[in-house]
Amino acid sequence: MNDKLFTPRMKLADLIKANHNIMLLLPRFGIPLGFGEKSVREVCTAHNVPVDFMLLICNVYTFDDYLPDIKQLAATDMRPLVHYLKESHKYYTLERLPHIEAHLHHIADRVEGKYGQILKQFYADFRNEIEDHFKAEEECDFPILLSLQNGEKAKKTAMSHSHNSHGGLVDKMNDLPQIVYKYLPGNVLPEETTELVFDILQLSSDIQKHALIEDKILIPYVNWLETKQSPEGRVERKKERGKK
Repeated sequence: MNDKLFTPRMKLADLIKANHNIMLLLPRFGIPLGFGEKSVREVCTAHNVPVDFMLLICNVYTFDDYLPDIKQLAATDMRPLVHYLKESHKYYTLERLPHIEAHLHHIADRVEGKYGQILKQFYADFRNEIEDHFKAEEECDFPILLSLQNGEKAKKTAMSHSHNSHGGLVDKMNDLPQIVYKYLPGNVLPEETTELVFDILQLSSDIQKHALIEDKILIPYVNWLETKQSPEGRVERKKERGKK
C-alpha cells in the first residue's frame, strides 16, 4: 500500500488526475487553482498548509484500505484538523445540501399525489439529521480536540455519540436516490431528475469519505492525545526521556 500513497514530490495535478474528487478538498485547505506543474510540497508551502497533513487527508480520502498508524498521526502536524473539518461542514450545509434541496423541490412540486410530499419530508428529515450531527461535533468534539492540542485538560473526556451515527446518515443518503428513481414518474423532468440523482450520489460519496477521515484520523488522534496527557502517559514520557 505505501508504494501507492501520494508523496510530497508528486505534482498536485497528478493527485487530482488519480482522484478527481480531490478537487473538492482544495478549498477546504485554502488552496486555489492555478498551481501549474508545482509539487504538493511547493503548493502547500505557498499556502501555509502542512504538507504531511494534506497528504494524510488525501490518502485516507483516496485509498479505502489505508489506515494510518498512531506513530504517523503523532508525527503529523494536525493543527489544521478542526479548521479542515469545519470547512467540510460548511461545504455540505451551505452549498451542496441547499443546491440538492432546490432541485428536489422543483421536481417534487411537479409530481401528483403524495410522492412529492414524501420526497420533500424524507429530505428535510435527512438534512436536519446531518446538520444536528455536524452541530454535535462542532459543539462537543472539536473543543475536546482543541483543548488537548493546547495541552489543556478537556472539559469532556469522551467524544460525542455522533460518530456512532455515521452509518445511519450514509444509509439515508443511499436511500434518497432510490426513492427518486424508483418511485417518481419517468416523465417528470427526466434530465433534471438524472442530475439530481448524480448530485446525491456525489454528496453521499463525499460524506462517506468525510466519515472515514473522522474515524481513521480524528478519533484515534484524540484518543492518543488523551493517553499522552494522562498521568500514566506523562510518567511514561519521563521514563523515555531518562533513557536518552
